[in-house]
Amino acid sequence: MEPTETRTFRAHRGDARERLDLALVTRLADVYGISRTRVQQWIADGRVRINGATAHKPSDRLAPGDEVEVRLPAAPPRPETKPQEMPLSVLYEDEHLLALDKPPGLVVHPTIGHREGTLLNALAWYLKERGGEPGRLGLVSRLDKGTSGVLLVARTGEVHARLARALRRGEKEYLAVVYGKTGMDRGRIDLKILRDPADRRRMTTSKTEGLDSSTLFETLAETDGEGVPLSLLRCRLLTGRTHQIRVHLKARRLPIVGDPVYGEPRWKGIADPVLAALCRDFPRQALHAWRLALEHPMTGERLELRAPIPPDMANLLSVAGLEAAARSPLGPGGGSGEGQGRSRTRSAG
Repeated sequence: MEPTETRTFRAHRGDARERLDLALVTRLADVYGISRTRVQQWIADGRVRINGATAHKPSDRLAPGDEVEVRLPAAPPRPETKPQEMPLSVLYEDEHLLALDKPPGLVVHPTIGHREGTLLNALAWYLKERGGEPGRLGLVSRLDKGTSGVLLVARTGEVHARLARALRRGEKEYLAVVYGKTGMDRGRIDLKILRDPADRRRMTTSKTEGLDSSTLFETLAETDGEGVPLSLLRCRLLTGRTHQIRVHLKARRLPIVGDPVYGEPRWKGIADPVLAALCRDFPRQALHAWRLALEHPMTGERLELRAPIPPDMANLLSVAGLEAAARSPLGPGGGSGEGQGRSRTRSAG
C-alpha cells in the first residue's frame, strides 16, 4: 500500500536510549490508530529508516541526533466524534491540554459499536459550547471503564508527543481497596506483564517473559478483626502497562475489590455482613487515579492534578472504616510518599 506521507524527525535527548517502537508511538501520536503493534509492523515492512539505513528491530535504541524517517501507510479515515451533552468535570485546562476527572463506568473513547456516550463525546460538546474546536484531541493517559480519576487530553499532536514524554517522567498515583494485608508499610512489585495465552483479553505476570513493569505501593490503612481483611493502598506506577496495578496486585494475592477480571470472591470471608454485601455488589474495581504530577510540556511549570474520591468508593471506605486514611493522602502535601506509615482502623468483623 502506498504511503500517504513521510515523516522525518531528529532524535533529541528525550529520545536517547529509547526503544525505536516506543519513540515512534510518542512522536507519531497524532496519527489515527497509532499503536505499538502497528509501529512494529511498519518496522518489519521496512518503512522506518535511521540515518538512511533501514531499521530492522523494534528494540533498536536511538541516540541524540539520529535522523528517523517513517513512510506512513494509508490509514482509514478518522471517524468524527459526535458532540454529546454530558456531565464533564474539568480539573485543569489551557490552550494545550486538559485534565479531566473521569467518573467510574464511563467508556473513554468511541469504538466500533460504541460510537456515542463516551468521555470524548462529552469533551467534543464541552469544547464546542465554548467556541473552540476539538481539533486532533489525543488521550495521553488511559483509564479502564471501571477506573475513575485523573485523565490527560492533548489538544494537538505536538502537545501529545511532549505530554507523553512528560508523563513518563512524572508521578502517577492511584488508591486501591484490596482484599488481604501486605505485611509491610511499603513495597515494590517487579514482574513482567504479557497477554494471557489462555485469554487474550486478560494480562498476566511472569518473571521471565513480557514487558518490564514496576509498581510501588504503600499501605495507608487496613482493617482488623476476624475474617478477610481489607487494605487501602496507594500505588505509584513506574511503568505504564495495560492493567498494570490490577494484575500486579493479583499476583501478590491482593486482588482489588470489585475487579471483574482479576478479582476474587473473598467477600464471602468478611464477618461484617454489611461490608461483605457491599464488596460483593461493588460494581467495578475499587481503583482511583487520584494524583498526577508532571512538568507542563509547553511552559515547563509543575502541574499537580488531583481528583476527589468518587461517591461509590468513598462509601466503601466509610463502611470499612478506612475513610480517615483516605483523607490523609488527599489533603495538602499528601502523596509525597513520605511521613505516616500504616494506620489501624476499626474491625471489619
